[in-house]
Amino acid sequence: MNPILDVVVRSLCVYFFMVIAIRLFGKNQLSQLNAGDVVLLLLISNAVQNAMVGPDTSLQGGLIAALVLFTANFIMKKFMFSSQKFERFMEDDPVILIRDGVADQTALRRVKISTGELEEAIREHGVEGIDHVKLSVLEVDGNISVISEDERSRQTHYSRIKRKNKRKYH
Repeated sequence: MNPILDVVVRSLCVYFFMVIAIRLFGKNQLSQLNAGDVVLLLLISNAVQNAMVGPDTSLQGGLIAALVLFTANFIMKKFMFSSQKFERFMEDDPVILIRDGVADQTALRRVKISTGELEEAIREHGVEGIDHVKLSVLEVDGNISVISEDERSRQTHYSRIKRKNKRKYH
C-alpha cells in the first residue's frame, strides 16, 4: 500500500477508535483533567502514535497524520451540526440538578456529583445554598449553570462559570 495512504487509513482508524472509546467510557471524560487523566492522555497518545504512522516516523508522516486528525474532527463536527441524531449520540442532554431549591438526588447519583461538590459549585456562582437556587443544570460540556432568584427584588440571576476543573459524567 502507498505509505501516505497507509498513514491516512491508520490515523482515521485511531481517530474513530478514540471517539468511540470516549463515548463509551464517558462523553465528558476529557472535560475535567486530574493528574490521572493527564497521565492517561499522555500514555494513550504515545500508544497510538505508532499505530497511526507505522514505520513512517518522518516529518511528512507526522504532518499527514495530524492533517487527517484535524480533517476527521472537522467533518465529524459538521456532521454533528447537520444531524441531530448523531449529535444526540455524541453529546448527552443537560441534567437538571436543582429545581426550585430542591436537589434531585437521583440525577446527582447518575452524574456522580456529591451534595458537597454541588454546594461548592453553587457558592462559586455567588449563591448561598441549594435552597436559594431556582434552577441548576449540569451542561453537556461539564459546567454547572445556576439560576437564582434575589429574595428582595424577586429578580432572576443567571450565572455560568467556566470551571478550571469541570465535572465529568457518564
